[in-house]
Amino acid sequence: MTLTQLKYVITIADTGSMNEAAKLLFISQPSLSLALKELENEIGTELFKRSNRGVVLTPEGQEFLGYARQVTEQYKLMESRYIEKKNVKKKFGVSMQHYTFAVNAFIEMVKQFGMDEYEFAVRTYEVIEDVKTFRSEIGILYLNDFNRKVLTKLFDESDLEFCPLMDCGIYVYLWKGHPLANQKEITIEELQEYPCLSFEQGNYNSFYFAEEVLSTYSYKQLIKANDRATLLNLMVGLNGYTLCSGILCDNLNGSDYWAVKLKSDEVMTIGYLKRKGIALSPLGQKYLEEIRKFEGM
Repeated sequence: MTLTQLKYVITIADTGSMNEAAKLLFISQPSLSLALKELENEIGTELFKRSNRGVVLTPEGQEFLGYARQVTEQYKLMESRYIEKKNVKKKFGVSMQHYTFAVNAFIEMVKQFGMDEYEFAVRTYEVIEDVKTFRSEIGILYLNDFNRKVLTKLFDESDLEFCPLMDCGIYVYLWKGHPLANQKEITIEELQEYPCLSFEQGNYNSFYFAEEVLSTYSYKQLIKANDRATLLNLMVGLNGYTLCSGILCDNLNGSDYWAVKLKSDEVMTIGYLKRKGIALSPLGQKYLEEIRKFEGM
């Protein structure tokens, strides 16, 4: 396996066409096909399905592509720093469900490392896929009795490791003017007359990937949104609510919203995803250090 072959795979995947890829790589189409075939034979895996309309990555090809991109990107960084003598910024990405404390930890980590040498990214969709394909080094999500079996199987298939960080009860997140906001505890029945607000999950929009626990509950009113700002506006305008871990960061969301304990024995285990067998970078370690400051809150 060579770096050139990895570049071939990336170009073919990006164009979806052997002919277009060959043009961009300045080689003949038969030569490109032969190089790809030799690589597939070497690794014993079919990377692309071929048809009259072009080529499409197989599931195994999708995983291989993630590794190929990481290797070529690291090579470019080395080439720029040691051959071209350029000051190229190192990259660090985190994917998370919409947890304010996870964003707060990211902010503190960025402040300490600075942005002169690093290019940072924070993503809030498709956490598992992002870590699997190396778009993010770390993914923050939760497991509970409902989704644990399905997600753990998916983690194993994706060569990912889930590391628990903290166990949390379930809280109702609402604005301070909500009729139930001053109660010490709220039952699920008391919430029936108010709209439940839920985040959409991109391509993984199923109960098992829902950010909110009790995702299979038959809510009388349900509204989905794809960003936190919209969700907060709906809380005020419609007396909506969402279910959360109860870990709040007033410095980010302000003091107009708070969490009230839901009367439930449900427990969510918040943790992080990482690639198996790959050590975390100093930034990754620092990010988790900031996350752990919220344990017990």
